[in-house]
Amino acid sequence: MSTYEQSHGLGQTPRHSQILEVIHREGGCSVDDLALSLGVSTMTIRRDLQELADAGQVLRTHGGAVPAARVSFEFRFLKDAQQNAQAKDRIAQRAVELVDDGDSVMLDSSTTTLAIARRLRGMSLTVITTSLPIASELYGCEGIDLILLGGSLRSDSPDLAGPITEANLESLHAKIAFIGADGIDKEGRIYNDSPVLGRMLEKMAASADRVYAVADHAKIGKSALMRFGDIKKWDGLITDTDIDPTWKRRLKRAGVKLIQPQDIQKARKTTA
Repeated sequence: MSTYEQSHGLGQTPRHSQILEVIHREGGCSVDDLALSLGVSTMTIRRDLQELADAGQVLRTHGGAVPAARVSFEFRFLKDAQQNAQAKDRIAQRAVELVDDGDSVMLDSSTTTLAIARRLRGMSLTVITTSLPIASELYGCEGIDLILLGGSLRSDSPDLAGPITEANLESLHAKIAFIGADGIDKEGRIYNDSPVLGRMLEKMAASADRVYAVADHAKIGKSALMRFGDIKKWDGLITDTDIDPTWKRRLKRAGVKLIQPQDIQKARKTTA
């Protein structure tokens, strides 16, 4: 379990995790239905729901429970983090090979950069981020000078954005930035579903010497609401080996530098 999960009380027990999954998927559930689906007594479910309610993770209703607004966005974020988790970890492993002790590193609020943050533990770095999960992951780590950018907490995700965040970015500079994506098209243009977040990511990319997109194969060949960058003008796209060969050829023809396991040393020499 990650530091973020521990600090937010998510996944305290396997049964608690199952209960939370059902409640968030269905928008609420009765004690009787939970007891039937989990194969335990209604008394056990009532006790579990009270423990989850005491932790602020659900709201009790007559005969059941509904998601607590405070944690619903956290649950969605962690669910996203679990999708293609192995691919994200491989991307993180490759990304960290491009980082040296003493570097200043910018990380956006994507689930892939959260995986990178976990692999930065133990290094001596300055880390700049808008992500509350990343801040939680790296808080207290010896050798990590953590800068959490100010701003407004987004209503649907545990991260900061808005005018204050953008103004802070204009006054900071990093050696390297890793930026996630909601989509990357065949021309290497990178997209995000949120215009507010897209504008902030554009400024983040402008605030670093080297910029890498980090995205698993599921994001390749997709677009989203806002195009905020062109990876051809960045230092590369770090992705996993499950990328479709056709898309790999298209991106290379477009001029995108693809960084995969065998390319790490080449990328390091090129950007040195």
